[in-house]
Amino acid sequence: MPGFYYGDWSMLILLPAILLTIYAQAKVTSTYKKYSKVHASSGLNAAEAARRLLDSSGLNNVRIEQVRGNLTDHYDPRGKVLRLSESTYGSSSVAALGVAAHEAGHAMQDAESYGPLKFRGFLAPVAQFGSSAAWVLIILGLALSAFNLIGIGIICFGAVVLFQVVTLPVELNASNRALLALESGGFLGGEEIAQTNKVLRAAALTYIAAALVSILQLLRLLMIFSGRRH
Repeated sequence: MPGFYYGDWSMLILLPAILLTIYAQAKVTSTYKKYSKVHASSGLNAAEAARRLLDSSGLNNVRIEQVRGNLTDHYDPRGKVLRLSESTYGSSSVAALGVAAHEAGHAMQDAESYGPLKFRGFLAPVAQFGSSAAWVLIILGLALSAFNLIGIGIICFGAVVLFQVVTLPVELNASNRALLALESGGFLGGEEIAQTNKVLRAAALTYIAAALVSILQLLRLLMIFSGRRH
């Protein structure tokens, strides 16, 4: 019966992380919306600011492209492409410049072979496989009372957790680089830096929430596994 007990009630472990995730998503949406209406005094749009930041760092080889969506901005280290979403690319708001500079920060990390970024890149395919295989193995193991399958599934999920944890310093470092570059380059100043910082901190909270969900989910799986064994 202990296994069924953990299976029924262990979801409560995830509740704080789920609530934090909901709050983080609402916070990043509201904060970006608020500061997307505040135009940067420099008059540059996000694409122009990103281009200047990249060029000043000697990253002339990194292309900038526009992609569909809202807050779908990302840096592709394989193609050396910085992709800005439709809501960011042509916007001159402090929020858009912050997001673009954050992605430029990832390009700088890539150029410098920043350790956590390289490690995350190594983990990415492992974590992708783990996220697909973990639940299949765990559910199958529970159905068959095959503890070895459950254990392998938990190990696979552990790779996902590790990926989420490693993501945190990568994202925080990129945001720090962004704020420093925007201020030192004269793209933003004074109150604008503080406003951009609020946008980037709200975005960072989503990564913290994702990591917490993964960690607590792993703890829950270990509880279920332990309960079944006993």
